[in-house]
Amino acid sequence: MTKNLVIVESPAKAKTIEKFLGSDYQVMSSFGHIRDLAEKGIGIDFEHNYKPDYIVSSDKKKVVSELKKATKTAETVWLASDEDREGEAIAWHLFEELKLKEDNTKRIVFHEITKDAILNAIKHPRTIDVNLVDAQQARRVLDRIVGFELSPVLWRKVRPSLSAGRVQSVAVRLIVEREREINQFVPESSYRVTAVLKSQDINGLPVELKAELQQRFPTKEEAYAFLESCKSGSFSVDSIVTKPAKKSPAPPFTTSTLQQEASRKLGFSVSQTMAVAQRLYESGKITYMRTDSVNLSDLALNTSKAEIISMAGQKYVHTRNFTTKTKGAQEAHEAIRPTYMNVHAVDGTAQEKKLYDLIWKRTIASQMADAELEKTSIFINISGSKCQFAATGEVIVFDGFLKVYLESTDDELDAENDSLLPVMKKGEILIPSEILAQQRFSQRPARYSEASLVRKLEELGIGRPSTYAPTISTIQNRSYVEKGDRPADKREYNVLRLKGEKISDAIKTENTGAEKAKLFPTDIGLVVNDFLTEYFPDIMSYNFTADVEKEFDSIAEGKTKWTNSIDRFYKQFHPVVEDTMKNSERQVGERVLGVDPKTGRQLSVKIGKFGPIAQIGTAEEEEKPVFASLRHDQSIESISLEEALELFKLPRQLGEYEGKVMTVAIGRFGPYIRHDGSFYSLPKTDDPMEVLAGRAIEIIEAKREEEKNKLIAVLGPDNEIQVLNGRFGPYFTCNKINYKIPKGTDPQTLTFERCQELIAAQPDAGTKKKGFGRKTKKK
Repeated sequence: MTKNLVIVESPAKAKTIEKFLGSDYQVMSSFGHIRDLAEKGIGIDFEHNYKPDYIVSSDKKKVVSELKKATKTAETVWLASDEDREGEAIAWHLFEELKLKEDNTKRIVFHEITKDAILNAIKHPRTIDVNLVDAQQARRVLDRIVGFELSPVLWRKVRPSLSAGRVQSVAVRLIVEREREINQFVPESSYRVTAVLKSQDINGLPVELKAELQQRFPTKEEAYAFLESCKSGSFSVDSIVTKPAKKSPAPPFTTSTLQQEASRKLGFSVSQTMAVAQRLYESGKITYMRTDSVNLSDLALNTSKAEIISMAGQKYVHTRNFTTKTKGAQEAHEAIRPTYMNVHAVDGTAQEKKLYDLIWKRTIASQMADAELEKTSIFINISGSKCQFAATGEVIVFDGFLKVYLESTDDELDAENDSLLPVMKKGEILIPSEILAQQRFSQRPARYSEASLVRKLEELGIGRPSTYAPTISTIQNRSYVEKGDRPADKREYNVLRLKGEKISDAIKTENTGAEKAKLFPTDIGLVVNDFLTEYFPDIMSYNFTADVEKEFDSIAEGKTKWTNSIDRFYKQFHPVVEDTMKNSERQVGERVLGVDPKTGRQLSVKIGKFGPIAQIGTAEEEEKPVFASLRHDQSIESISLEEALELFKLPRQLGEYEGKVMTVAIGRFGPYIRHDGSFYSLPKTDDPMEVLAGRAIEIIEAKREEEKNKLIAVLGPDNEIQVLNGRFGPYFTCNKINYKIPKGTDPQTLTFERCQELIAAQPDAGTKKKGFGRKTKKK
C-alpha cells in the first residue's frame, strides 16, 4: 500500500520531484488535462445553467485507469499541478474524475521545483481553489461558445473549414490593421545635414568632430540654399554642456518580457521560448514560467546580493523590489528567475543553455547598481545663420549592471552610437571638411513580430501569460497569418555634398523595407477579419476582449459567479449569430481590377475554394469564367491588373525531358512542374514565370533522389509494409497507417514478423488525431 501519492501534470516534473521525496512517496503524471469538453456537439448544457459536459479523451483513458488504481491504495493523495488557473483546473478535474475524497486529498503549490519548496508545500497544503477553477471554466466555455457558433457562419458566408476564436480573431485584427497602415503609408522626405569639422588639440594634432544640424529641410532647394550659405560662413563652438546621466536595469522577467527578449536576443519564437522554459522549470532550474509578476522573494534577493558581491564587489549591489504594473496580474507570485542564483550555467540542450543564461543575467542585473554615464553636447554656431550644429557623446563612468546585461528593443531605426568627443573650448574656430545634406524618408509603421505582438496584446489587456503562445500559434496554424521574410526594395535618394567651394549633386540607391520573421496577414485572414469586424464588432473590439479578461479576474477573486457572466454574454451574442446567418451576404473579398484586353471581359480577384484566385469573366455571362491561382507572394488587396494578367500565361511549356513535356503552373499549394503525370513543387526562390527547362530538370532529379532515399524496405507477401525515412526519423506504414519504430532499432533489420509485433503493440494507431497512427482520409 502506498502511503503518499503525488500527482503532477508532466513526467519531467514528476521525475524531478521524485528526487526530493523519500520512499513513502510515489509520484505519477496526468500528462496534462485528463478531460475536456465533449467534442461531439458543443459540450455545454444550455438548459442546465451552462453545465460543461466533460469527457476523458481516448488517449487519456489508460492514464486515468492507472491513476484510479494508484489512488485506491494511497493513504493520502497530493495534487501538485501548477499554481495558475490551468493548473488548478487540472487538480479539480483529477479530484472529480478519480472520485477522490476531501479527507485524504490535499492540494499543494510551489513556484519552483526545489527540495525546500516541495517540502514547504507539503507542510502547508490547502484545498482546491474553486474560484480559480471557475475562472478557467468560464474561459473554456466562453471560447467554445464563440468558436462553435462563429465557425458555421464563416463556413457558409466565407469558405468551408474556417474557424474563429475570441482572442485569436482580435490578434488577427491587430496584424491586418497594421498591414493596411503600411500599405496606405506615403513616406515624406526631408534633408538631414551632417558636417565633419576639423580643429587641433592642445598638442597641435588634427582632430575631427562629427555634428548634425538641429533641424531638417523639407525641400532640396532649402537644403541647397543652406549649403550655399555655409561657403562663406565661419564655424565656432558656442557652448559645451556636460551632464551626468544614469541607466537603470530592467525588472526580472515575466512571461511576456521573456518571450520578447528571447525573440530579440536569441531569435526564438514565442512557442519555442515557452517549450524551453517549461523544460527548465520541470527540471528544477528556474521558477514557474507563466507569471506576470516582477517580484523576487527575499531568498532570491539575498542570494543575488551575495553573488554580485562575489562576482563584482559591494559597489555593484543595489537591491530593488520591483512592483507589477500589469492590470490583473495573477498568474503567480514571483518573476521568472533561476532557482539557485549561484548556478551561472546549466547542462542541457543548446536552447536551454541560452535561455537559462538570459534569465540568469536579467535577474542578476536587476539587483545591480545603475550605470553612471557622462553625456556631453557641443553646440556650433554658423556666422550669418540661426541654424546650429550639435555633436553629442557619451562616456561610461561606472558600468554597474551593464557589466552583465542590457535589454534589447524592437526599435528598427538605425541609431548612431554616441562616441567620445574631442576636448574643445568655447569660442574655438572649426574648419568644415565636408557638409552633407542627405535625403531621408519617414519610417512606415513596423510589422509585428511575435514578440512585439505579445507586447501589444499585454498592453491592451488581451489574454494572460498562459494564452500568448497558444494564440500566436493558432492564428498561424489556421493560415490567417504567416510568419516570413521579405526582401528589401531598392530606393533612390539624393545627396548634396559641400566640399571646399563646390556643391555636388548625386543620386544614390539604398535598400529599404527588408523584413525578417514578421507576421503577415493572408488573404483569407483579411477577408475573415473584415467579415467578423462588420457583423460581430463587439467580439472584435479590443475593449470587449480586455473586459472579458477583467471578468475572468473577478471570477477568480470570487466576486462574480461564472455562469452569470456566461449568461450575460450568450444572451447578447447568440441573437447576433442568428441574424448574421439569415441576413448577411456571402463575402469572398472580391476586388475588380479592370478589363482583360484580349477578351474585353472583367478581371477580378477573390477568395476561391482553395485560396486566392484571379478570374476573367463573371458567373452571369454565358461564357464560363477562367481562373488562375495567385502566387504565394501576391495578395488580393495589392495585386495590380498587369500582375494578374501575367498569371493567365500559365501553364507554360518548358520543353521536353525523357520524351515527355514539362509544364510549369500554379496550383492550390503553389507553383509546380508537371512531367509525365508527376508533380514537383517549385521552390520559393524560383519564379514560375522565369524558370527554364534546365532548372526544371534539376528539380525533377532532386525529387527523384529524395524519394529513392526515402524508401528503406518493402516487406510482406503482398508488399503491404513499407519502411520509410520520415521527417522525424524512420517509421513504417501498413494499410495507410503509420507506426513508430522503437529507438535503437536499425530500420534495415526489420522483418515482416517484427513489424506485425509492433503493429500489435500499437493498438491505438489509426485513432489518434495527430502524428503517428494517423490514418489518411479520402476527401
